[in-house]
Amino acid sequence: METTIQFSTSLDAKRWLESQTVAVLTPVNAQAKKLRDDMNLQVQAIMEVSKSLLDASTKEIEKRNMKVYNRARALNKLARLFIDRFKKLTAPEHVTYDSINKYVQEIQRVFLVTEIDLKNWFPRISPFFIMDRRKFLATYEKAKQTYTYLNDYVTKEYVKAKTLEEALQQLNDLQGIEKHLLTIQEDKDNIKNERIPIEQEIADLEEKIYALQNKGPIDKLKLINIEIENLNNELKNTLRHLQKPFIKMQALAISGGGGGITPDELAKVNQYIDNPFEALAQEQNGYPLLKEVLLKLESLIAKDKLKLKPDKARKAEQTTKEILQNDSLANQQERFKELAQTRDDLLSSAKLDEVNRNLAQYQEQIIQLKARKTSVETHESVKANTYQETVDKISNLKRIVEKNIAAALDKSIQIA
Repeated sequence: METTIQFSTSLDAKRWLESQTVAVLTPVNAQAKKLRDDMNLQVQAIMEVSKSLLDASTKEIEKRNMKVYNRARALNKLARLFIDRFKKLTAPEHVTYDSINKYVQEIQRVFLVTEIDLKNWFPRISPFFIMDRRKFLATYEKAKQTYTYLNDYVTKEYVKAKTLEEALQQLNDLQGIEKHLLTIQEDKDNIKNERIPIEQEIADLEEKIYALQNKGPIDKLKLINIEIENLNNELKNTLRHLQKPFIKMQALAISGGGGGITPDELAKVNQYIDNPFEALAQEQNGYPLLKEVLLKLESLIAKDKLKLKPDKARKAEQTTKEILQNDSLANQQERFKELAQTRDDLLSSAKLDEVNRNLAQYQEQIIQLKARKTSVETHESVKANTYQETVDKISNLKRIVEKNIAAALDKSIQIA
Protein backbone atom coordinates (compact mmCIF):
# COMPACT_ATOMS: atom_id res chain seq x y z
CA MET A 1 0.00 0.00 0.00
CA GLU A 2 1.24 3.47 -0.82
CA THR A 3 2.03 6.24 1.65
CA THR A 4 -1.06 7.62 3.37
CA ILE A 5 -2.63 10.51 1.44
CA GLN A 6 -3.83 13.33 3.67
CA PHE A 7 -7.00 15.38 2.95
CA SER A 8 -7.94 18.49 4.89
CA THR A 9 -11.64 18.31 3.91
CA SER A 10 -14.15 15.71 2.78
CA LEU A 11 -14.65 17.73 -0.45
CA ASP A 12 -10.97 17.28 -1.34
CA ALA A 13 -11.28 13.54 -0.63
CA LYS A 14 -14.37 13.31 -2.84
CA ARG A 15 -12.69 15.09 -5.77
CA TRP A 16 -9.69 12.82 -5.48
CA LEU A 17 -11.84 9.67 -5.30
CA GLU A 18 -13.85 10.76 -8.35
CA SER A 19 -10.63 11.22 -10.31
CA GLN A 20 -9.45 7.79 -9.19
CA THR A 21 -12.68 5.95 -9.97
CA VAL A 22 -14.14 7.66 -13.03
CA ALA A 23 -12.41 5.21 -15.37
CA VAL A 24 -13.80 2.27 -13.39
CA LEU A 25 -17.29 3.46 -12.50
CA THR A 26 -18.28 5.15 -15.77
CA PRO A 27 -18.32 2.03 -17.98
CA VAL A 28 -19.78 -0.09 -15.17
CA ASN A 29 -22.52 2.43 -14.58
CA ALA A 30 -23.21 2.77 -18.31
CA GLN A 31 -23.58 -0.99 -18.76
CA ALA A 32 -25.85 -1.18 -15.71
CA LYS A 33 -28.07 1.54 -17.19
CA LYS A 34 -28.24 -0.32 -20.54
CA LEU A 35 -29.24 -3.58 -18.85
CA ARG A 36 -31.75 -1.72 -16.70
CA ASP A 37 -33.33 -0.20 -19.81
CA ASP A 38 -33.38 -3.58 -21.56
CA MET A 39 -35.05 -5.16 -18.55
CA ASN A 40 -37.57 -2.33 -18.36
CA LEU A 41 -38.44 -2.84 -22.05
CA GLN A 42 -39.02 -6.53 -21.43
CA VAL A 43 -41.26 -5.77 -18.46
CA GLN A 44 -43.28 -3.41 -20.68
CA ALA A 45 -43.44 -6.14 -23.34
CA ILE A 46 -44.85 -8.62 -20.80
CA MET A 47 -47.48 -6.07 -19.81
CA GLU A 48 -48.42 -5.56 -23.48
CA VAL A 49 -48.71 -9.28 -24.18
CA SER A 50 -50.69 -9.67 -20.96
CA LYS A 51 -53.10 -7.07 -22.28
CA SER A 52 -53.41 -9.19 -25.44
CA LEU A 53 -54.36 -12.15 -23.24
CA LEU A 54 -56.86 -9.92 -21.47
CA ASP A 55 -58.42 -8.73 -24.75
CA ALA A 56 -58.62 -12.22 -26.26
CA SER A 57 -60.18 -13.73 -23.15
CA THR A 58 -62.64 -10.83 -22.80
CA LYS A 59 -63.89 -11.37 -26.37
CA GLU A 60 -64.47 -15.08 -25.73
CA ILE A 61 -66.28 -14.32 -22.49
CA GLU A 62 -68.59 -11.96 -24.34
CA LYS A 63 -69.40 -14.70 -26.90
CA ARG A 64 -70.77 -16.90 -24.09
CA ASN A 65 -69.40 -20.02 -25.76
CA MET A 66 -69.70 -22.53 -22.90
CA LYS A 67 -66.87 -24.71 -24.27
CA VAL A 68 -64.44 -21.84 -23.90
CA TYR A 69 -66.18 -19.73 -21.25
CA ASN A 70 -64.56 -21.10 -18.04
CA ARG A 71 -61.09 -21.17 -19.57
CA ALA A 72 -61.57 -17.64 -20.88
CA ARG A 73 -62.54 -16.44 -17.42
CA ALA A 74 -59.46 -18.11 -15.91
CA LEU A 75 -57.19 -16.52 -18.51
CA ASN A 76 -58.86 -13.14 -18.04
CA LYS A 77 -58.22 -13.26 -14.31
CA LEU A 78 -54.63 -14.44 -14.86
CA ALA A 79 -53.95 -11.67 -17.39
CA ARG A 80 -55.19 -9.01 -14.96
CA LEU A 81 -52.97 -10.51 -12.27
CA PHE A 82 -49.93 -10.35 -14.59
CA ILE A 83 -50.63 -6.72 -15.51
CA ASP A 84 -51.01 -5.62 -11.89
CA ARG A 85 -47.94 -7.57 -10.83
CA PHE A 86 -45.54 -6.31 -13.51
CA LYS A 87 -46.88 -2.77 -13.29
CA LYS A 88 -45.38 -2.56 -9.81
CA LEU A 89 -41.88 -3.20 -11.15
CA THR A 90 -40.33 0.26 -11.32
CA ALA A 91 -36.84 0.59 -12.77
CA PRO A 92 -34.60 2.86 -10.66
CA GLU A 93 -34.00 6.29 -12.17
CA HIS A 94 -30.65 6.71 -10.44
CA VAL A 95 -28.40 3.72 -11.09
CA THR A 96 -26.25 2.48 -8.23
CA TYR A 97 -25.33 -1.00 -7.15
CA ASP A 98 -27.88 -0.90 -4.33
CA SER A 99 -30.73 0.41 -6.50
CA ILE A 100 -30.06 -2.08 -9.32
CA ASN A 101 -29.61 -4.98 -6.90
CA LYS A 102 -32.94 -4.12 -5.27
CA TYR A 103 -34.56 -4.00 -8.74
CA VAL A 104 -33.13 -7.43 -9.57
CA GLN A 105 -34.50 -8.92 -6.35
CA GLU A 106 -37.97 -7.47 -7.02
CA ILE A 107 -37.95 -8.95 -10.53
CA GLN A 108 -36.85 -12.32 -9.16
CA ARG A 109 -39.77 -12.39 -6.70
CA VAL A 110 -42.24 -11.49 -9.48
CA PHE A 111 -40.84 -14.17 -11.82
CA LEU A 112 -41.02 -16.83 -9.08
CA VAL A 113 -44.73 -16.32 -8.43
CA THR A 114 -45.38 -15.95 -12.18
CA GLU A 115 -43.71 -19.31 -12.84
CA ILE A 116 -46.07 -20.92 -10.34
CA ASP A 117 -49.09 -19.29 -11.97
CA LEU A 118 -48.01 -20.41 -15.44
CA LYS A 119 -47.41 -23.97 -14.23
CA ASN A 120 -50.79 -24.15 -12.51
CA TRP A 121 -53.05 -22.35 -14.98
CA PHE A 122 -51.78 -22.52 -18.55
CA PRO A 123 -52.31 -26.31 -18.77
CA ARG A 124 -55.92 -25.84 -17.59
CA ILE A 125 -56.60 -23.29 -20.31
CA SER A 126 -55.29 -25.67 -23.03
CA PRO A 127 -56.05 -26.26 -25.82
CA PHE A 128 -57.66 -22.83 -26.23
CA PHE A 129 -55.83 -19.53 -26.78
CA ILE A 130 -52.80 -21.48 -27.97
CA MET A 131 -51.39 -18.68 -30.13
CA ASP A 132 -51.88 -16.07 -27.40
CA ARG A 133 -50.24 -18.30 -24.83
CA ARG A 134 -47.29 -19.04 -27.09
CA LYS A 135 -46.82 -15.34 -27.72
CA PHE A 136 -46.88 -14.66 -23.96
CA LEU A 137 -44.45 -17.47 -23.20
CA ALA A 138 -42.05 -16.31 -25.90
CA THR A 139 -42.08 -12.76 -24.49
CA TYR A 140 -41.79 -14.06 -20.94
CA GLU A 141 -38.80 -16.29 -21.80
CA LYS A 142 -37.07 -13.35 -23.47
CA ALA A 143 -37.65 -11.27 -20.34
CA LYS A 144 -36.20 -14.07 -18.20
CA GLN A 145 -33.13 -14.16 -20.41
CA THR A 146 -32.69 -10.39 -20.05
CA TYR A 147 -33.11 -10.79 -16.30
CA THR A 148 -30.36 -13.42 -16.31
CA TYR A 149 -28.00 -11.02 -18.07
CA LEU A 150 -28.83 -8.27 -15.59
CA ASN A 151 -28.53 -10.52 -12.55
CA ASP A 152 -25.20 -11.98 -13.71
CA TYR A 153 -23.82 -8.51 -14.30
CA VAL A 154 -24.93 -7.24 -10.91
CA THR A 155 -23.64 -10.24 -8.97
CA LYS A 156 -20.37 -10.75 -10.87
CA GLU A 157 -19.30 -7.38 -12.25
CA TYR A 158 -21.17 -4.51 -10.68
CA VAL A 159 -20.58 -5.85 -7.17
CA LYS A 160 -16.88 -5.06 -7.64
CA ALA A 161 -17.73 -1.36 -7.87
CA LYS A 162 -20.07 -1.45 -4.89
CA THR A 163 -17.45 -0.38 -2.36
CA LEU A 164 -16.33 2.56 -4.50
CA GLU A 165 -19.91 3.71 -5.00
CA GLU A 166 -20.53 3.44 -1.29
CA ALA A 167 -17.40 5.46 -0.56
CA LEU A 168 -18.54 8.22 -2.92
CA GLN A 169 -22.01 8.23 -1.41
CA GLN A 170 -20.54 8.27 2.08
CA LEU A 171 -18.43 11.29 1.14
CA ASN A 172 -21.59 13.01 -0.13
CA ASP A 173 -23.29 12.15 3.15
CA LEU A 174 -20.25 13.37 5.04
CA GLN A 175 -20.44 16.78 3.36
CA GLY A 176 -24.12 17.03 4.24
CA ILE A 177 -23.47 16.13 7.88
CA GLU A 178 -20.60 18.62 8.08
CA LYS A 179 -22.90 21.38 6.79
CA HIS A 180 -25.44 20.33 9.38
CA LEU A 181 -22.72 20.55 12.04
CA LEU A 182 -22.12 24.19 11.08
CA THR A 183 -25.84 24.86 11.53
CA ILE A 184 -25.76 23.23 14.97
CA GLN A 185 -22.74 25.38 15.90
CA GLU A 186 -24.63 28.50 14.83
CA ASP A 187 -27.56 27.40 16.98
CA LYS A 188 -25.21 26.84 19.92
CA ASP A 189 -23.72 30.32 19.48
CA ASN A 190 -27.18 31.89 19.26
CA ILE A 191 -28.31 30.12 22.42
CA LYS A 192 -25.13 31.20 24.20
CA ASN A 193 -25.74 34.78 23.08
CA GLU A 194 -29.23 34.46 24.54
CA ARG A 195 -27.96 33.05 27.84
CA ILE A 196 -25.14 35.55 28.53
CA PRO A 197 -27.39 38.67 28.75
CA ILE A 198 -29.74 36.79 31.09
CA GLU A 199 -26.81 35.89 33.35
CA GLN A 200 -25.67 39.52 33.26
CA GLU A 201 -29.17 40.71 34.21
CA ILE A 202 -29.20 38.26 37.12
CA ALA A 203 -25.75 39.43 38.25
CA ASP A 204 -26.84 43.10 38.07
CA LEU A 205 -29.98 42.40 40.12
CA GLU A 206 -28.02 40.37 42.68
CA GLU A 207 -25.61 43.29 43.02
CA LYS A 208 -28.55 45.66 43.62
CA ILE A 209 -29.99 43.26 46.21
CA TYR A 210 -26.61 43.03 47.94
CA ALA A 211 -26.37 46.81 48.03
CA LEU A 212 -29.87 47.15 49.51
CA GLN A 213 -29.24 44.44 52.10
CA ASN A 214 -25.83 45.74 53.17
CA LYS A 215 -26.37 49.50 53.02
CA GLY A 216 -29.06 51.87 54.28
CA PRO A 217 -31.91 50.96 56.64
CA ILE A 218 -31.71 47.17 56.19
CA ASP A 219 -28.06 47.07 57.15
CA LYS A 220 -28.73 49.38 60.10
CA LEU A 221 -31.65 47.23 61.17
CA LYS A 222 -29.51 44.12 60.86
CA LEU A 223 -26.84 45.63 63.16
CA ILE A 224 -29.48 46.70 65.69
CA ASN A 225 -31.03 43.21 65.70
CA ILE A 226 -27.59 41.70 66.27
CA GLU A 227 -27.03 44.03 69.23
CA ILE A 228 -30.52 43.27 70.57
CA GLU A 229 -29.82 39.55 70.33
CA ASN A 230 -26.53 39.95 72.21
CA LEU A 231 -28.16 42.08 74.92
CA ASN A 232 -31.04 39.61 75.20
CA ASN A 233 -28.54 36.79 75.79
CA GLU A 234 -26.67 38.90 78.36
CA LEU A 235 -29.90 39.63 80.24
CA LYS A 236 -30.89 35.98 80.09
CA ASN A 237 -27.57 35.19 81.73
CA THR A 238 -28.12 37.89 84.39
CA LEU A 239 -31.56 36.48 85.18
CA ARG A 240 -30.54 32.85 84.86
CA HIS A 241 -31.04 32.17 88.59
CA LEU A 242 -34.61 33.41 88.33
CA GLN A 243 -35.58 31.05 85.47
CA LYS A 244 -36.44 28.08 87.68
CA PRO A 245 -38.21 30.13 90.35
CA PHE A 246 -40.23 31.99 87.69
CA ILE A 247 -41.33 28.68 86.11
CA LYS A 248 -42.41 27.30 89.51
CA MET A 249 -44.10 30.60 90.31
CA GLN A 250 -46.09 30.29 87.08
CA ALA A 251 -47.06 26.72 87.80
CA LEU A 252 -48.16 27.68 91.31
CA ALA A 253 -50.28 30.57 90.06
CA ILE A 254 -51.92 28.47 87.35
CA SER A 255 -52.73 25.67 89.75
CA GLY A 256 -54.27 28.14 92.23
CA GLY A 257 -51.57 27.72 94.83
CA GLY A 258 -51.56 31.35 95.83
CA GLY A 259 -48.83 33.96 95.72
CA GLY A 260 -51.12 36.79 94.63
CA ILE A 261 -49.87 36.85 91.03
CA THR A 262 -52.08 38.90 88.70
CA PRO A 263 -52.67 37.90 85.04
CA ASP A 264 -50.56 40.87 83.87
CA GLU A 265 -47.73 39.84 86.15
CA LEU A 266 -48.03 36.23 85.01
CA ALA A 267 -47.76 37.32 81.36
CA LYS A 268 -44.74 39.49 82.17
CA VAL A 269 -43.05 36.57 83.97
CA ASN A 270 -43.53 34.46 80.85
CA GLN A 271 -42.02 37.24 78.73
CA TYR A 272 -39.00 37.56 81.02
CA ILE A 273 -38.45 33.82 80.64
CA ASP A 274 -38.74 33.77 76.83
CA ASN A 275 -37.52 37.20 75.72
CA PRO A 276 -36.14 39.32 78.55
CA PHE A 277 -35.02 42.12 76.19
CA GLU A 278 -38.58 42.81 75.04
CA ALA A 279 -39.92 42.38 78.54
CA LEU A 280 -37.55 45.00 80.01
CA ALA A 281 -37.79 47.39 77.04
CA GLN A 282 -41.60 47.41 77.19
CA GLU A 283 -41.77 48.07 80.95
CA GLN A 284 -42.15 51.57 82.34
CA ASN A 285 -38.97 53.20 83.64
CA GLY A 286 -37.86 51.48 86.75
CA TYR A 287 -39.54 48.22 85.65
CA PRO A 288 -42.28 48.31 88.30
CA LEU A 289 -43.96 45.10 87.13
CA LEU A 290 -40.73 43.14 87.45
CA LYS A 291 -40.12 44.59 90.90
CA GLU A 292 -43.66 43.68 92.01
CA VAL A 293 -43.13 40.13 90.76
CA LEU A 294 -39.77 39.91 92.54
CA LEU A 295 -41.29 41.06 95.83
CA LYS A 296 -43.89 38.31 95.58
CA LEU A 297 -41.14 35.87 94.58
CA GLU A 298 -39.20 36.78 97.75
CA SER A 299 -42.27 36.06 99.82
CA LEU A 300 -42.88 32.72 98.13
CA ILE A 301 -39.24 31.67 98.59
CA ALA A 302 -39.31 32.73 102.25
CA LYS A 303 -42.42 30.63 102.82
CA ASP A 304 -40.84 27.75 100.84
CA LYS A 305 -43.88 27.71 98.59
CA LEU A 306 -41.74 27.01 95.50
CA LYS A 307 -39.88 24.06 97.02
CA LEU A 308 -36.50 25.22 95.71
CA LYS A 309 -33.23 23.63 96.66
CA PRO A 310 -31.32 25.78 99.16
CA ASP A 311 -28.60 26.70 96.68
CA LYS A 312 -31.10 27.73 93.99
CA ALA A 313 -33.17 29.66 96.52
CA ARG A 314 -30.06 31.51 97.75
CA LYS A 315 -28.99 32.49 94.23
CA ALA A 316 -32.52 33.59 93.31
CA GLU A 317 -32.68 35.76 96.48
CA GLN A 318 -29.28 37.31 95.65
CA THR A 319 -30.38 38.22 92.09
CA THR A 320 -33.68 39.58 93.41
CA LYS A 321 -31.86 41.73 95.99
CA GLU A 322 -29.51 43.21 93.38
CA ILE A 323 -32.46 44.22 91.17
CA LEU A 324 -34.70 45.53 93.96
CA GLN A 325 -32.15 47.23 96.18
CA ASN A 326 -29.42 48.23 93.74
CA ASP A 327 -31.67 48.90 90.71
CA SER A 328 -29.10 46.91 88.69
CA LEU A 329 -31.14 46.85 85.47
CA ALA A 330 -31.67 50.62 85.19
CA ASN A 331 -28.86 51.32 82.73
CA GLN A 332 -29.74 48.24 80.67
CA GLN A 333 -33.38 49.28 80.50
CA GLU A 334 -32.46 52.71 79.16
CA ARG A 335 -30.29 51.18 76.44
CA PHE A 336 -32.95 48.57 75.64
CA LYS A 337 -35.61 51.23 75.21
CA GLU A 338 -33.36 53.27 72.89
CA LEU A 339 -32.60 50.25 70.73
CA ALA A 340 -36.22 49.09 70.61
CA GLN A 341 -37.36 52.58 69.62
CA THR A 342 -34.71 52.86 66.91
CA ARG A 343 -35.66 49.42 65.59
CA ASP A 344 -39.38 50.23 65.59
CA ASP A 345 -38.76 53.56 63.87
CA LEU A 346 -36.77 51.80 61.16
CA LEU A 347 -39.40 49.11 60.71
CA SER A 348 -42.13 51.70 60.22
CA SER A 349 -40.06 54.06 58.05
CA ALA A 350 -41.08 54.84 54.45
CA LYS A 351 -37.47 54.31 53.39
CA LEU A 352 -37.48 50.70 54.63
CA ASP A 353 -40.82 50.10 52.92
CA GLU A 354 -39.33 51.33 49.67
CA VAL A 355 -36.26 49.14 50.12
CA ASN A 356 -38.40 46.08 50.83
CA ARG A 357 -40.55 46.77 47.79
CA ASN A 358 -37.45 47.05 45.63
CA LEU A 359 -36.03 43.87 47.14
CA ALA A 360 -39.25 41.97 46.45
CA GLN A 361 -39.33 43.30 42.90
CA TYR A 362 -35.69 42.40 42.23
CA GLN A 363 -36.11 38.94 43.75
CA GLU A 364 -39.20 38.25 41.62
CA GLN A 365 -37.28 39.38 38.53
CA ILE A 366 -34.44 37.04 39.45
CA ILE A 367 -36.86 34.11 39.81
CA GLN A 368 -38.25 34.81 36.33
CA LEU A 369 -34.78 35.28 34.82
CA LYS A 370 -33.50 32.06 36.41
CA ALA A 371 -36.49 30.19 34.97
CA ARG A 372 -35.62 31.60 31.53
CA LYS A 373 -31.95 30.74 32.08
CA THR A 374 -32.87 27.15 33.03
CA SER A 375 -34.92 26.82 29.84
CA VAL A 376 -32.09 28.25 27.73
CA GLU A 377 -29.50 26.03 29.43
CA THR A 378 -31.66 22.96 28.78
CA HIS A 379 -31.86 23.90 25.10
CA GLU A 380 -28.14 24.58 25.11
CA SER A 381 -27.44 21.19 26.67
CA VAL A 382 -29.55 19.44 24.01
CA LYS A 383 -27.68 21.29 21.26
CA ALA A 384 -24.33 20.47 22.86
CA ASN A 385 -25.24 16.77 22.96
CA THR A 386 -26.45 16.89 19.36
CA TYR A 387 -23.24 18.65 18.34
CA GLN A 388 -21.07 16.00 19.99
CA GLU A 389 -23.14 13.16 18.51
CA THR A 390 -22.72 14.73 15.06
CA VAL A 391 -18.96 15.15 15.58
CA ASP A 392 -18.73 11.47 16.53
CA LYS A 393 -20.86 10.50 13.53
CA ILE A 394 -18.56 12.47 11.20
CA SER A 395 -15.47 10.88 12.72
CA ASN A 396 -16.92 7.36 12.37
CA LEU A 397 -18.00 8.00 8.77
CA LYS A 398 -14.51 9.26 7.88
CA ARG A 399 -12.97 6.07 9.21
CA ILE A 400 -15.46 3.95 7.22
CA VAL A 401 -14.64 5.86 4.02
CA GLU A 402 -10.92 5.42 4.62
CA LYS A 403 -11.45 1.68 5.17
CA ASN A 404 -13.58 1.26 2.04
CA ILE A 405 -11.09 3.11 -0.16
CA ALA A 406 -8.26 1.01 1.24
CA ALA A 407 -10.23 -2.17 0.39
CA ALA A 408 -11.28 -1.04 -3.09
CA LEU A 409 -8.18 0.81 -4.35
CA ASP A 410 -5.44 -0.50 -2.06
CA LYS A 411 -4.67 3.12 -1.20
CA SER A 412 -4.33 4.59 2.30
CA ILE A 413 -6.01 7.94 2.88
CA GLN A 414 -6.79 10.04 5.92
CA ILE A 415 -9.47 12.74 6.14
CA ALA A 416 -8.79 15.37 8.77
